[in-house]
Amino acid sequence: MSQFIESIKVEDRKIFMLDLHQKRVNETFSHFGHENPVDLALIFKNLDHQEEGLYKFKVTYGLDGKFRTQMIPYAISEKADFELVENNSYDYSFKFEDRKEIERMKQLSRAGEIIIVKNNHITDSSYSNIVFKKGKDWFTPKSYLLNGVQRQHLLQTKKIKEAEITLQTLQDYSHFQLINAMNNLDDLLIYPLSKIRNLPKKAASEEF
Repeated sequence: MSQFIESIKVEDRKIFMLDLHQKRVNETFSHFGHENPVDLALIFKNLDHQEEGLYKFKVTYGLDGKFRTQMIPYAISEKADFELVENNSYDYSFKFEDRKEIERMKQLSRAGEIIIVKNNHITDSSYSNIVFKKGKDWFTPKSYLLNGVQRQHLLQTKKIKEAEITLQTLQDYSHFQLINAMNNLDDLLIYPLSKIRNLPKKAASEEF
């Protein structure tokens, strides 16, 4: 039976974007025709987490309603470089625990992180949605693999916009950054497009 995960930000005992995480859990159960018994707020409350600092609250659950939890100290890490990896058949529309195909793609890469390209369109990195900078604005690909909670939140609050981003239009952007439940827009972790090792030649030639 498939297992699913939610990775939720907890900082100084405060839990973030719980409504969006719960919505995704509800939609997962509904899609597979099951009633949802997994109440994230209740699970967190029962943990009685009292530690200060930044943690990843990981809930792994199945459609039978059984779950397990981990509270993992978290530190944001910088990536040395990135590589575009093409995979036209990969589907990650639900947050499955099984990430074997993603790990296979990473192992075949020569870079610290991958950016998955599907049918010529930019999607996500191995663990995050991506936003690209054009002028003063940030854009996220319409062609995501997983509609992450941070992505949804930033769109709802109008801090980012959606755009069709392809291999040919990467040249329109100057920088990018990774966003997920643990990582908001962060001025300290913005990467120039040149951090992508195998940029299409036209985009690479216009870097500065």
